[in-house]
Amino acid sequence: MTLMKRGLLAVLCAGSLMAAVGVQAQEATIRKNLGERIPQMGKIDEVSKTPMTGLFEVRVGTDIFYTDAEANYLIQGNLIDAKQRRNLTEERTEKLLAIDFDSLPLKDAFTIVRGNGKRKMAVFQDPNCGYCKRFEREVVKVDNVTIHMFLYPILGADSTDKSRNIWCAKDKGKAWADWMIRDQAAPSATCDSAALARNVEFGKKHKITGTPTLVFADGSRVPGAIGVAQVEKFLAEAK
Repeated sequence: MTLMKRGLLAVLCAGSLMAAVGVQAQEATIRKNLGERIPQMGKIDEVSKTPMTGLFEVRVGTDIFYTDAEANYLIQGNLIDAKQRRNLTEERTEKLLAIDFDSLPLKDAFTIVRGNGKRKMAVFQDPNCGYCKRFEREVVKVDNVTIHMFLYPILGADSTDKSRNIWCAKDKGKAWADWMIRDQAAPSATCDSAALARNVEFGKKHKITGTPTLVFADGSRVPGAIGVAQVEKFLAEAK
């Protein structure tokens, strides 16, 4: 290596080091100032640059905020890439909320298999959720799928009672379909139903705030009673 090349390499390394130190200093300033000015924000998990000059992302759990280098201003809302027509905040949130399919506690769900069952999805549902009933009437049309059904009673005590009766039924899948599709309630039953409480805790941890919430094999999650075409689309993309 020539002396000139060595000198150029040294300059580049020094520049990179100074840039890294500068970023660390900015992050420290943001953490310090926000901690002092808005202590109710709680613990800041991550500070990172955004594509917009001078704007930094501040992540608290799965909540996203934006601020300047001195943390004099705080913005809560969507950052849009107008040139590419992309909602950068939405994309980031989707990544943060993604659930590793292999980490799902499947022992706390019951399984419905249709056709060859090769495609997989999980669904969190409350038996008293009207949107869930609408979704169930749609999803029965989807074939060659394995559905892991998590009873997720968040709409009150009656939801817990209905979920327990379904969970304790001899044939959980039939009891579920009888209620959700045919409006035939499962007989009162008792058993070890601690799985229901664990499902609620799991949902709180992963911010599952509504039902139905669908989770696909690639970790993507979709809230709401989507139709057959959309379910098929997500199943295809999750391969």
